[in-house]
Amino acid sequence: MDAKFTRMLCVLCLVITVRAFTQEGFKEALLKQLGLSEVPKLHKRDLVDLVIPDHIKNKYLSMLKRQRVKRRALPSLAGILRGIPGNTGEVLYSDTTTRQNLIFDMEGRIPKNSEVTMAELKLFKKPLDRANLPARQSHRPVSNARVSVYWVQRQHDGTNRTSLIDSRLVPIRESGWKNFDVTQAVHYWLRNKRREPMFLEVWIEGERVGSHASEMAKAVRFTSQDPKDKALGKPELVLYTLNLEDYGGPGDCKEEGVTGKSTCCRQKHYINFRELAWTQHWIIEPSGYQAYRCSGGCLQPPNPLRRFGYGDRVCAVAESSSLPMMYLVKRGNRTEIEAAEFPNMIVEKCSCVTDG
Repeated sequence: MDAKFTRMLCVLCLVITVRAFTQEGFKEALLKQLGLSEVPKLHKRDLVDLVIPDHIKNKYLSMLKRQRVKRRALPSLAGILRGIPGNTGEVLYSDTTTRQNLIFDMEGRIPKNSEVTMAELKLFKKPLDRANLPARQSHRPVSNARVSVYWVQRQHDGTNRTSLIDSRLVPIRESGWKNFDVTQAVHYWLRNKRREPMFLEVWIEGERVGSHASEMAKAVRFTSQDPKDKALGKPELVLYTLNLEDYGGPGDCKEEGVTGKSTCCRQKHYINFRELAWTQHWIIEPSGYQAYRCSGGCLQPPNPLRRFGYGDRVCAVAESSSLPMMYLVKRGNRTEIEAAEFPNMIVEKCSCVTDG
């Protein structure tokens, strides 16, 4: 499972699109393309002490951002959320990381028949308190801290599962608003909501490995949702949406269901990598995605045309886009993380085409 595996999976993606993204089709095609009789043996222990290198993390995030830029523009402001009164996000400190929990009430905040095109988390960085800086400076100066935002999914057994959403370097000595793209987190919440708020977690770490960088990062402070925090600039979640009645929603299927007699349209079809036993330890990010699929019927050509070799018209994929992924690869006894962009994984448009 190396560069050859990546190329093979790219070829596989087109097969998946044709097969309407069924989970079993995904698995069968993968094994067939790789010439394998069973799924590669990847276990939870392969994730123990496994650290995502910064260059892999940055590569994955840059691919995500490129993908979002290609999506529909012209969003309108849907709302600015400032947390739930009475719920305070905790700030936890450890030897190497500062973690800040954020809670936002999402229920009823997204207009019906609309699509969230962009969501920004705005955090206000407090002015630097030099008393928080380490007493002894290193010969290698540290100017930044790495700030990462995770979406937190609370499991029924009481545990939490996180998904990396955005990450960037923040200057330690600068104060003011810092924006993070959390569109993917809102999409996850829309898919997984159980009438509960959206939980985010902010990690503040050193910009590089080493105790001095970790100590410098601890000087970074953002305002919290705690009412006792009197600093100006509470965390904000800014939502932008498109009204689908005004901006190109006619190609998507109606929510009430799809039958074979309906007009060709794009139907929602979510693939959850965390629920598939054979992918949950292999694919690191994303935890799942909206693949969509084509469904419905098409008007058929008149009989005279069929006598000249025209086949039936079927509803099929007309346009598709790629999906960035981080996944494990095994090289001998070593387990490593790779990031790649796989084409033809998301159905963008469906159309009627002549079969064959």
